[in-house]
Amino acid sequence: MEVLFQVIRQHQNQQPRIEMYQLEVEPGQTILDCLNRIKWEIDGSLGFRKNCRNTICGSCGMRINGRATLACKENIAGELARCETNAATGLPQMTIAPLGNLPVIKDLIVDMQNFWEHLESIDPYVSTEARQIPEREFLQTPAERSQLEATGNCIMCGACYSDCNAKQVNPDFVGPHALAKAYRMITDQRDGETTSRLEIQNQDTDGVWGCTRCYVCNTVCPMGVNPMDQISKIKQEILAQAPKDSSQASRSVRHRQTLVELVKEGGWIDERKFGVQVVGNSFRDWQGLLSLGPLGLRMLVRGKFPLFFEASEGTEEVRSLINAVRSHKLQQTDHDS
Repeated sequence: MEVLFQVIRQHQNQQPRIEMYQLEVEPGQTILDCLNRIKWEIDGSLGFRKNCRNTICGSCGMRINGRATLACKENIAGELARCETNAATGLPQMTIAPLGNLPVIKDLIVDMQNFWEHLESIDPYVSTEARQIPEREFLQTPAERSQLEATGNCIMCGACYSDCNAKQVNPDFVGPHALAKAYRMITDQRDGETTSRLEIQNQDTDGVWGCTRCYVCNTVCPMGVNPMDQISKIKQEILAQAPKDSSQASRSVRHRQTLVELVKEGGWIDERKFGVQVVGNSFRDWQGLLSLGPLGLRMLVRGKFPLFFEASEGTEEVRSLINAVRSHKLQQTDHDS
């Protein structure tokens, strides 16, 4: 069958351009097979990374038909459903582009420096300071080891980093790959820095609180690491250790606590209270309150600031669901203890 490959090509610090390549392919051929043929048979100047060809090394990460994945993992048959039809030729058209959120070096090759720096920032190494007997092995039970399996499968391909919406709007966000690795360190019983790791992740929006919960990282991860799930687990660890009094908690934790309490109270969020309680810390943080002034004025002028609040229909049902979830968590905690 004939397939048209639309490859987004680019030299460093230059505008991208489109190159079209037509190939006779078989359904079982991988996208990497096709890129190899383009380079070997049609255009030797095409640049892309590859190595193992077996979904192990993560080198051939790129965007195929709009999503980040591995070229050695995806084949023609699987991608046909995602293809557009080229209007001029009537052939299925596959779009191949470099990973997102990373500067392009050449064609499909991106500069991974920021990716590695953000990984390094979470100190992805097990601390041995907790060892009581340094000269002996620090053994784990099978159950303890099983908790590390998902995050241990990460091959650092960059797919989650590429398609992360939070990363796109916040350059300082460390990325799903780093946070998944951070959870691996937090849950590893051999590590002695759990408390300090949680404190770091609880600061600002560079860590877990910068995640927008879009679940794209789970969708594109080729190894089933599910970074979003690991990020949620870190949040739960932070919330479990947070002060019950929201005024003593960090702003990020207070945001979570206040949101739940306001929904429990009225079925949805009362905007009049939300900013005051979260940013202004219930009139304890005057600098935070003053920062709300310009936004509040704009909302008033545009008629978007509610003067009255009416509870939503079904508030009692929402409240009972929240109470039921909390009761279940308490029972689970008691059972685990």
